[in-house]
Amino acid sequence: MSAGIQMREAHFPGRAPIDAYGNYGFRFADMSHKGSILCLPSGIHGWEPAVSPIIQVSDLDLILSQAEDIEILLVGMGQELRRLPEDVRAILRKHNIASDPMSTGAAVRTYNVLLAEDRAVAAALIAVE
Repeated sequence: MSAGIQMREAHFPGRAPIDAYGNYGFRFADMSHKGSILCLPSGIHGWEPAVSPIIQVSDLDLILSQAEDIEILLVGMGQELRRLPEDVRAILRKHNIASDPMSTGAAVRTYNVLLAEDRAVAAALIAVE
């Protein structure tokens, strides 16, 4: 007997450019994902900040677990630019990760360029309408 639908955490196990964004999701690697994502050295992960669109230290666990392979974290803050909280910036600095908050669209474009240059880049992208 079938166990029915099994829900798994959204994860694409590779690095891929973001082909499109909007409509509360992203397209990459011939797939789509509704909701926010983390683009990390281990792949692209579904992600929801605790208090979207503000990123908190508790939202950084997966990023910090891969800190050795990340030099810069692009943070797509939605449609409006917001400052990262000081405690978030401080913990990223402690792990030698430079952070750059910007709109999600700008973060997607910058991520694609840095990824094509084979840079040690990661992105935390909040989905936009």
